[in-house]
Amino acid sequence: MRLRSLLFVPADRPERFGKAAASGADAIILDLEDSVAPDAKDAARAAVAAALIAPAAVTRFVRINPVDAGMLDADIAAARGADGLILPKAEGKDSVLRLIEAWGDACPPILPIATETPAALFRLGDYAPVAGRLCGLTWGAEDLSAAIGADTVREADGRYTPPYETARALALFAAHAAGVPAIETVFPALDDDAGLAAYAARGARDGFTGMLALHPRQVAAINAAFTPSDAAVADARRLLEAARAAGQGAFRYEGRMIDAPHLNLARALLARA
Repeated sequence: MRLRSLLFVPADRPERFGKAAASGADAIILDLEDSVAPDAKDAARAAVAAALIAPAAVTRFVRINPVDAGMLDADIAAARGADGLILPKAEGKDSVLRLIEAWGDACPPILPIATETPAALFRLGDYAPVAGRLCGLTWGAEDLSAAIGADTVREADGRYTPPYETARALALFAAHAAGVPAIETVFPALDDDAGLAAYAARGARDGFTGMLALHPRQVAAINAAFTPSDAAVADARRLLEAARAAGQGAFRYEGRMIDAPHLNLARALLARA
């Protein structure tokens, strides 16, 4: 399952499903949670269930409501046929296991949003036992900031404030510790193309392999950021060829000392490509 870009679309706006699917995103997320008002949840579930009957050329996730929100059975009934599930306000493996138990053995892959409650931050290290049921791990700042009464998650220049930089870093390391893809969170400024490109590039630089999107216009920039360039692929291949020729653990290459971590990085880049 390739997950460079995952595009949210409100589940109560079925007229947007087709546009989202045609956006070029690797996956679309039919959202039953934050983007749907409480009195529209039933209509949204009906729209999701109807959409999932038909085959699609794009991977389709459903973001359900939190497992303790009293809506799990209704959400699962609507999401049958989804390729994956987005699990909001996840608090470690226990939330994942609760969803699997409610769905049954055929539960599709799960992508937890792993930093939306204060308690979740202290459970980021326990996803490894359920890693085989996950397709990645992502994070979010807005629900967390609301939970603690923070005025903002960003500095005036757009950078995250220290608490949310910490949450981002912990989520990144938690994903890699569990051996699953790390998915960067959304960039909310829909008209800031330069800011989006820089944000996505920073995510790719730091070790994320994909990103959530809020609007179809964001998809191309996100895909570009998380797709290794031809030059990077060629460099990685040359490095691995040089390693085979050197036949030793550490060697000099283009003025640098190369050892196992550099080779592992090159192999990971080629795998993504």
